[in-house]
Amino acid sequence: SKVLVIYYSRGGNTKKMAELIADSITKEGADAELKKVQDTKPQDLLEADAIIFGSPTYYGTMAAEIKQLLDDSVKFHGKLDGKIGAAFSSSANIAGGNETTILGILDAMLIHGMIIQGDHVGDHYGPVAIGAPDSRTTKECVRLGQRVAELVKKLK
Repeated sequence: SKVLVIYYSRGGNTKKMAELIADSITKEGADAELKKVQDTKPQDLLEADAIIFGSPTYYGTMAAEIKQLLDDSVKFHGKLDGKIGAAFSSSANIAGGNETTILGILDAMLIHGMIIQGDHVGDHYGPVAIGAPDSRTTKECVRLGQRVAELVKKLK
């Protein structure tokens, strides 16, 4: 089972979250591939069983680099159907737009027909950080990695 963790990070906070999630996936026995969005091509999405996007929040939405990859993925419309999806975000402030950023990413995944891994406890839509990941954010990132890895195993 291959889980692709794609992220954009300017200051390093989103990268730290991506690393926590990827490590957690690996510890659950799934194959995690960690990629900067700049190094990711739309066709890379086809090779994964699950895709997790991470973005800082800019003006209440995802970074342009993440949006560009999602826009470019339209050429594979229908080919991501049934893959697992999840998202996470970081911002500078509480109520800085983390949830709207995550929901924007999840909207694109739903249009692709992907299965979204939510959570009934903690960060329901996906892990969020205010500044550098603290102990709460670390716990949420580890939990997301575990849950996605478990779901991939169930569905494969």
